[in-house]
Amino acid sequence: MQLLRIVSPANSEFEIIYLSTHPKCATMVEGHKFYTMTDFSRWDFHKLFRVFFQAAKIIWKEKPDIVITTGAAPGMIALFVAKLFGKRTIWVDSIANVEKLSLSGKIASKFAAKTYTQWESLATPRILYAGNVFEQ
Repeated sequence: MQLLRIVSPANSEFEIIYLSTHPKCATMVEGHKFYTMTDFSRWDFHKLFRVFFQAAKIIWKEKPDIVITTGAAPGMIALFVAKLFGKRTIWVDSIANVEKLSLSGKIASKFAAKTYTQWESLATPRILYAGNVFEQ
């Protein structure tokens, strides 16, 4: 939902391709390419390799100019793969992380071209604040 508020599928001049861990999200972006990938977290870390190869296959096939994610661990892996392929990368940390950057956000900030927080109090020289999705 947060990403849809940032990049509206109805008002875009760019081709947007969506990737989610939730197949039902395809109904929210009808008319656009949509892929699903396996969800995982630090508690089922063994799925990381499957997600890495799923992301690599999609990024290799679609050849995006930029990859933007508001996601958690799967989004972070997709961003990392995109970086390996030389793509521009943007991480937008979830609005739910009020007191500190998420673990995935902390990791993503090490390699993403831009990292954004949706809370001004969490901004640093490396973690940027440009508002939150509810202010859009």
